[in-house]
Amino acid sequence: MTDRAPQPVDRQLPTEESRDLLALVREIAQREIRPRAAEEEDAGRFPREVFTLLSEAGLLGLPYPGEYGGGEQPYEVYLQVLEELAAARLTVGLGVSVHSLACHGLAGYGTKEQQAAHLPAMLGGGLLGAYCLSEPAAGSDAASLTTKAVRDGDDWIITGTKAWITHGGVADFYTVLARTGVEGPKGITAFLVPGDAAGLTAAVPEKKMGMKGSPTAQLHFDGVRVPDSRRIGEEGQGFSIALAALDAGRLGIAACAIGVAQAALDEALTYALDRKQFGHPIADFQGLRFMLADMATKIEAGRALYLAAARLRDAGKPFSRQAAMAKLFCTDAAMAVTTDAVQILGGYGYTADFPVERLMREAKVLQIVEGTNQIQRMVIARHLAGPETR
Repeated sequence: MTDRAPQPVDRQLPTEESRDLLALVREIAQREIRPRAAEEEDAGRFPREVFTLLSEAGLLGLPYPGEYGGGEQPYEVYLQVLEELAAARLTVGLGVSVHSLACHGLAGYGTKEQQAAHLPAMLGGGLLGAYCLSEPAAGSDAASLTTKAVRDGDDWIITGTKAWITHGGVADFYTVLARTGVEGPKGITAFLVPGDAAGLTAAVPEKKMGMKGSPTAQLHFDGVRVPDSRRIGEEGQGFSIALAALDAGRLGIAACAIGVAQAALDEALTYALDRKQFGHPIADFQGLRFMLADMATKIEAGRALYLAAARLRDAGKPFSRQAAMAKLFCTDAAMAVTTDAVQILGGYGYTADFPVERLMREAKVLQIVEGTNQIQRMVIARHLAGPETR
């Protein structure tokens, strides 16, 4: 094998602490995640023990306050952690992003009493979260959701079905958006629902083309009773809470996409340097060298785009447009890069003996989750030209 294998990404990090953090993440990824990724994805095995390890290492609450067990890291650092984890195994990287999304509502809109009661366990107590917005008939049009929460004294009774829930059936808590009032976005409220709540059941996980180790399932709420103390924010505030969470979550998906793309480029480069045809490494041929150059350029551009958006967020500035741009560009780049990686490996790339076919299948879902890329284009256009007049 060649001794010119790809080197770790040279990251621009703000502090020595963050550099040590990324070194720890790389060590965990190399030792605990990457070696079993292909086998466990093929078997459809969810690596709960990895999330327990990440929680113990303080990696499940990185962007949240230290007073509740979070890591107090800026998004600029947190997203690069996600990228490293996703490069090792997307089920893990995206799982951490979803967990962070599930914590966002309580951390940003909960009362001090709610935060003190629940955030320590959510951020560093070994719990794993999920986010429940989509429904069978309410995907891109999330404001049309029909899951209802009806007031009953000091409690709420939640009834309905959520769909496409990452960690559905294995999560310890769910941030749930339900209708408590009028039709449309103003009638939606957010709740924190325990994973073992009576009346809450999960369907059989979906059979997916990729990310087979990450359970995605419908959740059925059959008269699930939660106290009003688990309502997040004000009644009717849920949709704005959801949108704020999705802006942050889209950056997580962008970072995961670049991680997948980087992993594919690394595999393709190593193969191209080692594989010989006509007496030369195939990396010597210009057509292939140009493919590698284009792949690397897409990755660098995507990384710069998501980090620029993260720095806006860290500075307290608006970043919704940039988050949509990052999600759009990075996930499209991941699809293109992984497709080219399969092409570079030729017939081998189409087999499960090499990881690029799995990376290509996984990249596809990133163009769909947390707002399809068509929705991202609508968001960007609205920032540019205002709302549609039709």
